[in-house]
Amino acid sequence: MLSVTDGDHLREILLDRPAKRNALTRDGLDRLRECVESAAQPVVYVHGAGDAFSAGADLDTVQRLDGESGQAFARRGQRTMNAIADADSVVVAGVDGPARGGGVELALACDVRVCTPRASFAETGVTLGLFGAWGGTRRLRQAVGSTHAADLSLSGRAVDADEAREMGLVSRVVDDPRRVAEEIAANDPDALRELTPLLRVDGDRETTDDREAAAFGRLLDE
Repeated sequence: MLSVTDGDHLREILLDRPAKRNALTRDGLDRLRECVESAAQPVVYVHGAGDAFSAGADLDTVQRLDGESGQAFARRGQRTMNAIADADSVVVAGVDGPARGGGVELALACDVRVCTPRASFAETGVTLGLFGAWGGTRRLRQAVGSTHAADLSLSGRAVDADEAREMGLVSRVVDDPRRVAEEIAANDPDALRELTPLLRVDGDRETTDDREAAAFGRLLDE
């Protein structure tokens, strides 16, 4: 489901489930967290295999959830995304192809988000009677502002690479996102380690995470 390639200054994590558009199961979330937390390199680069970045939560998993297990699944996703947001390394998301639901949340948890012209982004949870509960409601507002966040979350519409850049969802549209990760990794590792925490803004994480998990569980109990 995941593969890891280590260099001196860069750890590359590949979401390697192309037949499922790199959807994340419980085990996939845990493995992703472990791969990020254990990185000794100053930069971690996350991208997807095949023609998608990530479809987000595995729908086969979600369809078996009830209220209690739904809250637990939301908490599991939050732990992984929070670990990425708190990582000792700079985490770079390279989005090539669609990012949907939890895939958008994964990108949002990263310090730097870049994409190719083939990328698109959508918070599709509302079309399934759910929403992104891995910290996405908070991080999306922080990234693009409340107006764009409400539009994306409540409509479920997809935005292309250019619109994503215009609203601040990504910083650059490039042909090879890995080169951005390499560019960052070429800098002084001590400077990266000191600077990165200062650039992270997280707001009231605990309160928002509690509300997300509870609401996600209620939707699955109905």
